[in-house]
Amino acid sequence: MYARNLSETAASRKPRMPSASGYMVAAVAAAGALFFVLWWMLQGEENPWIPAGLAATVVVLVAALARGVVMRRSWNRYMLDERRHERFDRPVTRRSPAPGRQPGFSQSEALRALEKKSTETDVSAALPEAHLKIFQLCGEFLDGAERSLTTPGLSPERRLKVRARQERVRALQKHHLLTWARNSALSLTHEAQQRARLHEKIETANRALDCIDSARQKYPEEEGLERSAAVVRDFINSSRVAHWVELAQRASFKGRYRRAIDCYRDALFYLTRAGASPEHQAAAEQITREIDLLRARLTTHKAVDSDPVTPDGENSQSQA
Repeated sequence: MYARNLSETAASRKPRMPSASGYMVAAVAAAGALFFVLWWMLQGEENPWIPAGLAATVVVLVAALARGVVMRRSWNRYMLDERRHERFDRPVTRRSPAPGRQPGFSQSEALRALEKKSTETDVSAALPEAHLKIFQLCGEFLDGAERSLTTPGLSPERRLKVRARQERVRALQKHHLLTWARNSALSLTHEAQQRARLHEKIETANRALDCIDSARQKYPEEEGLERSAAVVRDFINSSRVAHWVELAQRASFKGRYRRAIDCYRDALFYLTRAGASPEHQAAAEQITREIDLLRARLTTHKAVDSDPVTPDGENSQSQA
């Protein structure tokens, strides 16, 4: 009865997955309303749709930039609420112990079912959410075992058995939480690599960092989580560096050397934050050489532009 009431209460409080669709629909609606209002107000001007369209575009762009912050906070709340409230059906229906039977019988049955479900999840290469559910189920088992230890008249032998079961479940709990964090981070990082825009790459990669940080709150001493977080952060920095290098190359191709130098400096800034590995140092040296080359081209163009020209079309130096 207690387990059924607990599941019904948690089901009514189950959090919803955060979605950006409603947010963006509201932003587009607001931009559309602003467009028509400004268009009506500027009827006396020439081409009133131009300033109205620019204002509506600015509203959509600001909403899109703010979406990353909003979605990240919503995702964090969702993950915390799900870990706190989500419950799912137990694989084995609990039965009241028969008269004269020790209460540890149902615990043994639940432990066997939990270990079986854990093995099936590992073998089937399930989605990361399946590992998160096993982690939550382990937490429920540990809570029940802790309550059973407070039962009056529990013999020392039964107490030792309960402690042993707790250790086995804690090992399962840690395994599945780390597996969830690792697989979620890998999946989200792969998804970020497929994104075309920089802000989408960073937003998706930050979700991977959120998963890793959630596991680190439970197991802060786990070195594997720190390595996974370092890989994701390196991906974010490399994406930023590649973005600014591409902008610099485009600007240099168009002859906008000052703009290209500024973009290379931004790339160099993010590259220095990534660490002092040999690969990063080699890339930083390459960018520095590109900056020096662009400065030399800029100086040459200034010298050519400032060289006086004679009426015959020849410069004064060649005429002399």
